[in-house]
Amino acid sequence: MTYRIRAHHGMCFSFFQGKGYSGEFTENMAKMKERLEQNPEVLLLCGTDDVCARCPNNHGGVCASCEKVENYDRQVLALCGIAENTTWRWNDFASLVHVNIIAAVKRESICGACEWNALCR
Repeated sequence: MTYRIRAHHGMCFSFFQGKGYSGEFTENMAKMKERLEQNPEVLLLCGTDDVCARCPNNHGGVCASCEKVENYDRQVLALCGIAENTTWRWNDFASLVHVNIIAAVKRESICGACEWNALCR
């Protein structure tokens, strides 16, 4: 199975602590994290994905903050040298995010304005 994943969620999963927009969202995020640990294929997007499916900010497939988070997605893809709508193995993508963004101390420049930023420090 191929999961649809927003590019910036590659950072979010690195810091996920069981907190989120709602109980339903948090439960879905935890389940997605478990599934991704099995190293499935993921289709990298700049739009709503399988994580967003249970987000209260998802209004009919459109994020209430779409401009802001699509910018996060595009920055992640650019820093990792990946094109949107390409398929990767989750572990390969997560490694690129770690090396090119997290270890390179670029995460906060991408999503420092996110309401969950304090959890990622």
